[in-house]
Amino acid sequence: MTSLLHDTAPDFDQPIAVLKHCHNRIRKQLATLDKLLAHLPEFGADEQARQAAQAVLKYFEKAAHLHHEDEEQDLIPMLRAVAQGDDAATLQALAPVILQDHKDMDALWQDLHEQLSAIAEGRSTVLSASAVQRFCQRYTAHMEREEGTMAPMAMRLFSPEQMTQLGQAMQRRRGIATDTLPLQAPAIGQAVADLRKDYGQASLNETDVMDDPMLQFTQWFEQALKAEVNEPNAMSVSTVDARGRPSSRIVLVKQFDERGFTWYTNYGSRKAEELQDNPYAALLFFWSELERQVRIEGRVERTSTEESDRYFRSRPLKSRLSAIASQQSAPIGSRAELEQNYEQVAQQAGDDPARPENWGGFRLVPERLEFWQGRRSRFHDRIVYERQEDGSWTRQRLQP
Repeated sequence: MTSLLHDTAPDFDQPIAVLKHCHNRIRKQLATLDKLLAHLPEFGADEQARQAAQAVLKYFEKAAHLHHEDEEQDLIPMLRAVAQGDDAATLQALAPVILQDHKDMDALWQDLHEQLSAIAEGRSTVLSASAVQRFCQRYTAHMEREEGTMAPMAMRLFSPEQMTQLGQAMQRRRGIATDTLPLQAPAIGQAVADLRKDYGQASLNETDVMDDPMLQFTQWFEQALKAEVNEPNAMSVSTVDARGRPSSRIVLVKQFDERGFTWYTNYGSRKAEELQDNPYAALLFFWSELERQVRIEGRVERTSTEESDRYFRSRPLKSRLSAIASQQSAPIGSRAELEQNYEQVAQQAGDDPARPENWGGFRLVPERLEFWQGRRSRFHDRIVYERQEDGSWTRQRLQP
């Protein structure tokens, strides 16, 4: 059902060929899944079935994620930096689809993971034909999309130095030594300094914006959704500790209205502790596809217990269990220990676990919002709103 022999992979000095080779290995694993579907009803979870399940698990638990990271963290950002004209338009439409594919395939994999683990351990012969079909179809279409567009674009646009940069990044991700890296560092550093993209999709004038900045934000957010921006709800949250040292992280906004911007977290996390000492923070939304960013500053308060309870109940069960099992930001010895904590919680919590007291929402009440629209030659548009003591807002243009 599976072959223990691996075809020879290309060297990392041909990074696009390595990515294609990964696709070929994925296709072999998908074929193994199909064969396993036919094998199980007749032979059960025999030695051959267990080995096949273990092989598929091993690949999609590690190698597939590395492949996705190659694309998300290196290939797509490098293409965005060099693509122009029709290539840039194609990439702008394609990249969000590729990134969403990765998320959807990860979600589909979770169901298969549990079934394959049971088969690999000889505990079950159940493998959902519909789950396998959806997973295989989604992966196949995804790979064809990349091979038909992104890979040829990279072959056309990347210089030899950029190919080297991509290959070395892929090697580092896999823990493979890159002997030539010190020699390449100056060239790469210069390449970073030379990365430029001239903006020009839109403008932002005082006469175009609304009097209420929250309505203006809602309009821009809806436009980001319509444009299929990758994770338009992702925002950077910056806090400052008692010593005046800042820290930032990306979280997802879960609600915004006239009261402010709400997200949820562990109240024992670093950001929560810093907000306890200094209840002011800054948010940043960056929608690169629209060449826009929104900077928001204000005071932070906790949401009510009722709001936190309501949102916690709306989360998927596994996300609720993770929130209970993890003491966010606290050190832990290993991933295995973390997963053991999760399994213990899963066994004890039942199907409707209550929200732990150390988990809930924060809401930033905005005092200042700045809307930034990229323009050509770095001559950007910046409109800032500031809240007055009576609750009204002033509005003015800032120089870029």
